[in-house]
Amino acid sequence: MAHLLLSPRPLWSNAGLGIIRIVVGLLMAYHGLEIFQPDVMAGYQTWDVIKAMPSPVLMVYIGKGLEFVTGLCFILGIFTRIAALLMAIDLLFICFVVSNGRFYYEDQHPFLFALLALVYFFAGPVIWSLDQRIFK
Repeated sequence: MAHLLLSPRPLWSNAGLGIIRIVVGLLMAYHGLEIFQPDVMAGYQTWDVIKAMPSPVLMVYIGKGLEFVTGLCFILGIFTRIAALLMAIDLLFICFVVSNGRFYYEDQHPFLFALLALVYFFAGPVIWSLDQRIFK
């Protein structure tokens, strides 16, 4: 067993990446569910940084909509690279514009999700995905 842990070769990479993709999708879709909660969405619109943006209501709904839709795409493994790119853009915007770039300590959450999204942009959906079935 030690030889597996010390080996530089991937260890169950397809299954591991497939499970992580689905979990990231579940978490992102869960965050995106706030789009269906008008009181929560209204709360985001009161933030100064959001109010200063052009069309703050639309910006909040685009952000939460992207979280929900890209999360569903990750769960199903459909349009994974496009979803990953949109997820990364959305979360990097949150990290560097909404949270003033404090990714190194205070606001790591969106930055880490963006990094995970970029993993799937480069790796693709791996296994258990509709992309595999549709775009062989």
